[in-house]
Amino acid sequence: MGMIRVRRHREVAPEQSRTVRFQGREFGAPVSMFLTDSAPGMGSRLHRHPYPETWVVREGEAEFSVGNERSRASAGDIVVAPANVPHRFVNIGEGRLRLLCIHPSDTIVQEDL
Repeated sequence: MGMIRVRRHREVAPEQSRTVRFQGREFGAPVSMFLTDSAPGMGSRLHRHPYPETWVVREGEAEFSVGNERSRASAGDIVVAPANVPHRFVNIGEGRLRLLCIHPSDTIVQEDL
């Protein structure tokens, strides 16, 4: 086996989630991530991680709730939630919301609240 490891894109059926989950451990990488693709009004449940989470808004507009604070972000913005603080996001735009959710861990560790 070569040094390059690739997780290939797979088309999903309309009824399946469009979220792509990447666990770094499976590829020898120290980072994990989600690529989300959410319809208007949709988002994540309230949850927390034992490490900070970083979101890169690739397309659309989101409202992020981190602890007792809320902030809006749109394409090109980067948002960070500290470790162990409950957080969530929701698509507040009229089109799709596409986020890159970065987890500085070789596995995604998440506690849903």
